[in-house]
Amino acid sequence: MTTDKDTALFGNGDELPSNHSDNPHINDLIEGISRRQVIGGGMAMGMLAFLGVTMPGAGLAGQANGLLKRPGRLPFAPVAVTRADTVTVPEGFQARAFIPWGTPICGSYPAYREDGTNSAQDQAEQTGMHHDGMHYFPIDAQNGKGHNSEHGLLVLNHEYIDAPLLHPNGPTVVDGKRTVPEEVRKEINAHGVSVVEIRRPPNGDWEVVGNSKFGRRITAATPMEIQGPARGHALLSTRYSPEGTATRGTQNNCANGFTPWGTYLTCEENWAGYFASKDSEKPRELSRYGVGSNSRYAWETLEGDEFQRFDATRKAGMASGDYRNEPNHFGWIVEIDPFDPKSVPVKHTALGRFAHEGVIFAPTQPGKPVVCYSGDDSRNEYVYKYVSRDKFRPGHPDNGRLLDEGTLHVARFNADGSGDWLPLDIQDPAFQAACAAKGISFADQGDVLINTRTAADTVGATKMDRPEWGAVHPETGEVYFTLTNNTNRTEADAANPRTNNAYGHIIRWKEENQDHSGTRFGWNIFLLGGPQSDSRGPDGETLSADSIHASPDGLWFDPEGRLWIQTDMSGSQLSSGPFGNNQMLVADPESGEVKRFLVGPSGCEVTGITATPDFRTLFVNIQHPGEGSTPSNLLSTWPDGPGKRPRAATVVITRDGWRKVL
Repeated sequence: MTTDKDTALFGNGDELPSNHSDNPHINDLIEGISRRQVIGGGMAMGMLAFLGVTMPGAGLAGQANGLLKRPGRLPFAPVAVTRADTVTVPEGFQARAFIPWGTPICGSYPAYREDGTNSAQDQAEQTGMHHDGMHYFPIDAQNGKGHNSEHGLLVLNHEYIDAPLLHPNGPTVVDGKRTVPEEVRKEINAHGVSVVEIRRPPNGDWEVVGNSKFGRRITAATPMEIQGPARGHALLSTRYSPEGTATRGTQNNCANGFTPWGTYLTCEENWAGYFASKDSEKPRELSRYGVGSNSRYAWETLEGDEFQRFDATRKAGMASGDYRNEPNHFGWIVEIDPFDPKSVPVKHTALGRFAHEGVIFAPTQPGKPVVCYSGDDSRNEYVYKYVSRDKFRPGHPDNGRLLDEGTLHVARFNADGSGDWLPLDIQDPAFQAACAAKGISFADQGDVLINTRTAADTVGATKMDRPEWGAVHPETGEVYFTLTNNTNRTEADAANPRTNNAYGHIIRWKEENQDHSGTRFGWNIFLLGGPQSDSRGPDGETLSADSIHASPDGLWFDPEGRLWIQTDMSGSQLSSGPFGNNQMLVADPESGEVKRFLVGPSGCEVTGITATPDFRTLFVNIQHPGEGSTPSNLLSTWPDGPGKRPRAATVVITRDGWRKVL
């Protein structure tokens, strides 16, 4: 999500930092190690060797001393930095806007209206606002991998809204309160997830399939189930579900994931700002997550149960008589079956409650546990790993239960390049000892998971610089994570030698166990973002004019092991300086080569990426073009052209002759 935004009413800002623990920061742990050592070898590589693992390009830093470079696998001419209000791709490639906000995809297929007069019900049958993480499911992929590259389901998140553009003249607000319920319902329906059936006819362009039996919208009001250790917990009891087993809606859906059994996972990121609590003292499940006295969109200021659920203020009576626990229903990973439009989405509490940026799976083998990773996208928060208790069985109808019974771990990155996964398990003796030492208690495992951040504080996890997207190398199994930035950091260190770190970096690690289920790993820094004067590429050299960037965010490996990097710069980095608009780059971990492949339109974030199995079509999302626009002041007119409101959209990227993208 875009960084450093205004967090006032209708602002779209990240949640304010809420980690006040004394746990070590990642930068403190690697003080004294030179940048060259961290990126190319030194202590980190020594620890990897000690653990019996290797990384691709481990000796690349030595290239500066005359070693021969491996040939690159990036066969395109890099695009230059630009601030043009368009999508720029290399020569020989085409980029076409597809399914922009407001595209009809289900129900009565209501047409998009440029003047903002679509109704709330219309919005519930159209693609939502601000496209983010997504995945392409071949139409033959039910319950597993498919191969159809001309017909499938594109499932995508909608992170948040620009309320001024959603309505004819912006939202109606009187003295800080909302007065028009229909407007708020429309805003609620612009959040969530879209399931879009798409097809590419012979010699034609991709199109939405009309009257699809799969087309569906999941919004911030859609009924959902709660599963896992926190199901039925007292802290999940609300007026809507006194038993704490059901909830409504998903929101601030940022990055995503997909399961080995063919379902979609959407992740709830900066959800805390949707709620307000006027209580002077808030419980840790609210205060540790940044729930404040005012909400982002003031939905709770309207009367009626559908809006009052966003008011977490304690009222007289039992917890089930108010919505003090409603925020506890958010911050989870939600599973959606895209091939069953009647299925009820499931919130899996075993995966922890925090600002999930996304979720990525390690390579899953039959008869082995399911392992997945997720980052908590806030300054000074943590990286997590989940290991299922039971083993994966291809085709088994209950594979979804693998996400309900297992162990959540949090990462500790040690200064010598080693790392430990610390279990957040109330039955674990080390966890019990850490709680006793700090005088912190949890009633049960459900309490641990509802208060995941507090549990991670307790065991001494490593504070990170906004861990966002992750990706697993398809051949080597290394795990890569973007650490987008941390403008709150005041002390420089060797691995990030910049105070007020606005540039970010990418970290990677190798698990000790081949199936990723162990508790030890070795790590190093893959890339330091920034201008040429203050950056390092994976080859140990400064980034070039063809690869400078800041705030790496989205991350994805293609089938041949190339790493695609998407950026989320904001503020002054977009308006001035060397970086231009947000962009997408490609890195080859083997050669250390990095090139800029795409630059987005004005004010946008480049986020979300997936491809067809034949890799002839690449889908990339453009979020909030012209961010900050109002109907009378359009800062971008992409993709519809002059005088039109900017609309988030998916970009379909193809190559001349329908060849593989790369």
